[in-house]
Amino acid sequence: MKVETKAFGLIEIDEKQKVTITKGLFGFEDFKDFVIFDAEHQPFYWLQSTELKEVAFILINPFLFRKDFELNISDEEQAEIELESPENALIFVIVTIPQDGCPMTANLQGPLLINKQNMTGMQAILTDSRWRTKHDIMQELSASNVQVGN
Repeated sequence: MKVETKAFGLIEIDEKQKVTITKGLFGFEDFKDFVIFDAEHQPFYWLQSTELKEVAFILINPFLFRKDFELNISDEEQAEIELESPENALIFVIVTIPQDGCPMTANLQGPLLINKQNMTGMQAILTDSRWRTKHDIMQELSASNVQVGN
């Protein structure tokens, strides 16, 4: 399938990369249909709306820079995306890259959970005070010796 993207224009995407975010993302509830694909710099990914090209997010796996990350969500939230086992879950967090030179941050308070079996997802809100909306990715990646962009 062809998808109009914010960063790359029109690109070809495999149907298997389609994701339905059942209730949309917070602040973007009207958008439910997305595709997910690799960014040109690992360990990042793109989450691109198929409904409006301007709606796109950069994602990262939070466990790459926070080995202690815990995603405590209710059985009801798991049922919302028909997630029966943690092994079937993809977990990402949304990255913010400020234009003003401030550090790149990740929102660990609002992770994205995707069921790999049916490619449906949801954004959770975590109440654990360890997880904030702005974690400095480069600082935490550096502390865990992960190289970005290789």
